[in-house]
Amino acid sequence: MILHQFEAKGLSHFSYAVGDKATGEIAIVDPERDINTYIHYAAEHRLKIKYILETHIHADYASGAKELAQKTGAELLLSSYDEGEKFEYKFIHTPIKEGDSYKLGKTRLEVVHTPGHTPEHLSFLVYDEEKSGDQPFAMLSGDFLFIGSVGRPDLLGEEDKLPLAKLLYASVQNKLKNLPDSLEIYPGHGAGSLCGAGMSKASSSTLGEERKYNPYLQELSEQEFIDKLLFVSPPLPDYYFRMKTINSEGPKILDGLPMPAGMTPPEFAEIVYKKETVVDVRHPLSYGGGHIEGSINIGMGDQLGFWGAWFISYDKPIYLVIDDESKLKDNVRDLIRVGYDNIAGYLKPNFSSWANKGNDFDDLPQASVHMLSDFREFGEKLTIVDVRSEGEYSDGHIKGAKHIYLGNIPDRLKELPGKEDAIFCICGGGSRSSLAASILQKHGYDNVYNVFGGMTAWKAAEYPVVMGK
Repeated sequence: MILHQFEAKGLSHFSYAVGDKATGEIAIVDPERDINTYIHYAAEHRLKIKYILETHIHADYASGAKELAQKTGAELLLSSYDEGEKFEYKFIHTPIKEGDSYKLGKTRLEVVHTPGHTPEHLSFLVYDEEKSGDQPFAMLSGDFLFIGSVGRPDLLGEEDKLPLAKLLYASVQNKLKNLPDSLEIYPGHGAGSLCGAGMSKASSSTLGEERKYNPYLQELSEQEFIDKLLFVSPPLPDYYFRMKTINSEGPKILDGLPMPAGMTPPEFAEIVYKKETVVDVRHPLSYGGGHIEGSINIGMGDQLGFWGAWFISYDKPIYLVIDDESKLKDNVRDLIRVGYDNIAGYLKPNFSSWANKGNDFDDLPQASVHMLSDFREFGEKLTIVDVRSEGEYSDGHIKGAKHIYLGNIPDRLKELPGKEDAIFCICGGGSRSSLAASILQKHGYDNVYNVFGGMTAWKAAEYPVVMGK
């Protein structure tokens, strides 16, 4: 039997290959958009992709299911429970429903309808018939059941949130009831995803473990379940609604990564003059030392796509400032995973070429935690903006710090002081706060600092923290 988990770390996304070693037939479940991941895996292990399945219409990343099916000739199997819902699959596929099963040699996949995160959501029970044809070995649970949590029910809007929460409760109560404790649970996401709250860092578990420790699998009434579920919903990115539309219509076929053209400093100056979207993916300290005015800094490695989707327009071309051309392919991959097909160019070879040609550039002052402490001690007028998640903030923050989750910064600018006042942006280490500070600079805030080292450095220096909200 084959059961292989793929991880797209920046999105905390898991996809799967499941099948039979003897026949070499596999199915791919919930593929991301860079389909070469699965094509190379199949080629390396001499396997044939027979089926492609999705648990649901995804909101947080662009699906690769349609393109992978076209590329491989595999049959595309998608939920039939989308009919009449807000989001429906609008491209050719085979509709599937609860009770359907699909054979891959001695491995069998059985379809289970598990609505709640979305109306059409499916999970897949995996049977290893060499061991047992009656007891499933694993469940590919998508965004129905996470390790330590369940899927959020509010992706379709406020009016659908309560009905979906009730469906999710029913799915938990009824669809898991007769399954064994030994059942391996393989979810669609891990910690870091916003598709659910309080997920574990573990990539798999057993149903027995989840029955012990998952707070949503305890003995709860429907109202208790709903109250717990809706009380802790994480922030909801605006791009989720756009991504569901993209995935229901079928993302554009790419036929490989759309690599952008390198641009000389004079060519790049033209797009800067036109105020096009410039995303600087360099390390925050490099960005702080010098950057193109109006650019934003997403120097977070594999989280470029996750944070980019919050702040980068889908309707305009994107231009990148990089520090290493060898990383360009990874940068492009991170962006196309969340639906950006319009990466139009990059500054070649790096920012130094821009500065060496005499072009203007801005800087972003970097403050140590000691500098921040000194400013506070001597009574300087300043505002600290903590851009971490609610849980991180509650686990320890600086007294008087204003908590604004990074994704909400553009919508809460009115809560900040005047544009001449000192603002210190802080996060866990300095990357998210650099993005926040770059956004403030873009909006005309002139006296902004990035606290590099963030709360990790603050705590290491043994400065005082406040617990709770």
